[in-house]
Amino acid sequence: MNTDKGVLFPEALMREIKSRFHYVDHDMNGRERLYFDNAGGSFRLKAASEQFARIDALPDNPERIHELALFLQEVQTRGTDDVRVILNARGGSVYAALTASGGMFDMVRAIAENVAGSNMVTTALEHPSSFDAMSLYAERLGKELRVAKSNPVTGGVDVEQILGLIDQDTALLSVIYASNISGAKLDIQRIVEEARRIKPGLYIVVDAVQHAPHGLIDLQKTPVDGINIAPYKFFGCRGSGMCWLSERASVLPHHKLAGKKKDFWDLGSAATWQFAVVSEIVNYVCWVGGHFTRSEDRRTLFAAGIQAIELHERALLSHMLDGSEGHPGLRRMAGVEVFLDYEDLSKRDLILAIGIANLEHAQAVREYEKRGVIVYERVATSLYSKRMLDSFGLEGAVRVSPLHCNSVADVDRFLRITREISEAFAPAQ
Repeated sequence: MNTDKGVLFPEALMREIKSRFHYVDHDMNGRERLYFDNAGGSFRLKAASEQFARIDALPDNPERIHELALFLQEVQTRGTDDVRVILNARGGSVYAALTASGGMFDMVRAIAENVAGSNMVTTALEHPSSFDAMSLYAERLGKELRVAKSNPVTGGVDVEQILGLIDQDTALLSVIYASNISGAKLDIQRIVEEARRIKPGLYIVVDAVQHAPHGLIDLQKTPVDGINIAPYKFFGCRGSGMCWLSERASVLPHHKLAGKKKDFWDLGSAATWQFAVVSEIVNYVCWVGGHFTRSEDRRTLFAAGIQAIELHERALLSHMLDGSEGHPGLRRMAGVEVFLDYEDLSKRDLILAIGIANLEHAQAVREYEKRGVIVYERVATSLYSKRMLDSFGLEGAVRVSPLHCNSVADVDRFLRITREISEAFAPAQ
C-alpha cells in the first residue's frame, strides 16, 4: 500500500470516531462549526471528560488504606503505566505536573543545575516553555545558550544545524518533536543517535506536546532523558502535564519532600483524575488500533491506533493541499499562500500555515469565524510566535490544525470557505 499521501479511515469507522468526541460538528450552543485549532487544544474524548468528573468528584485521599483510596491508587498506577505505553518507556519516573510547561521547566532545571558543561543547545522552533527554561538556567548558571536555526524550506530544523552546536562541554540538548507552526517533524532518532556520538551520555529532553496526538513515539528507539506531553492537546483535559524522566535524570536533585524516594517528583497529593484521563486516551487509541491489528498487547494496539491516526491525518493534509475535482486545494487557490509547504508529507503533522492576500492574519481569522470556522493567527507580536516566525522570515500566518476526527467532507467545507474569503477580498479588476 502506498501511504505517501496517507490512508483515510473507512467511512463507518470515521462515523464512530466522530461520535466519541465532544463538539466536532457543532459548538456548545448547537451552532454548526469547524474547529480547526486543535494545536491549541484538541477535541475532547467524551470518555475522558466523564472520567475526569467521576474521579475528581471523590473526596478520598489516595494515600489512605480504605477501599476507595485503594481504588484511586489503582487508577494512578494504571495511568502511570499508560504514560509508558504512549512513550514505549521502561523504568524511569512519571511526573504529573499542573501543565506540560511547568514540567519542562522542572526537568530543565534539574539537569542544568546538576550536570557539568559550559553550554546548552536548543532550537529556534521551541515552545517558550522549553526555550525560556533553557534561557533562564543558561543565564543563571553562566552557561552559553546555543540555538540551532530553522529551515524555511522544510519548516523544521536540519539535524546538522543541531549537531554542529554540540561538543564535549554541552550539558543539555532540548529539542521539540514537531513545530507547532509548520507541523514539520524533526528527526529525533537521528538527532539522539548522532548527538551521543559527539558526546556519549549527553542529557537530552524533548517537547512532545505538539506531536504526541499525531504520531508514534518510541523511547526504545529514541532514549532521551526527559519528555513531556499535554493531555489537553491529546483528546484529554486541561490542568495536566505528564512527563517521563530517565532513571539517571529522575534522581538528580529536584524539588521533593525529603521523605520521598530519590526518583519521586510529584509534590503534594495526587490529582488522580489526571491518570484516569491518560488511561482513557490510551483506551481510545487502542480501540482505533483494534481495527488494524488482532494483537491484545496494549502497546501494540496503541501503536497501530496512532499510526492509523497519522495516516488518516496525512490524507486530510494531502486533500487540503491538493484538493479534488470541484474542490481546488490550497496550493491551487488564487489569493492563498501556503507557507513552509514541504512536499514530503511523511515529515509533517496535520498543521498548516497559510496567508490570504489583502487580509491581515487576525482579520482573516475573524472572517473564518463569521463563517463558522475556528483557526488561529500566529503573529510576530505574540510571545508564542515571534521567535519562530522571525526564524522563517514570516510576519505571521493563519494556523490551520484539524484532527483525525475530522473528515474529508469537513476539509471540503473548509476549502469552500477559504475560497469564498479569498475571492471576497481579491482586488477589484
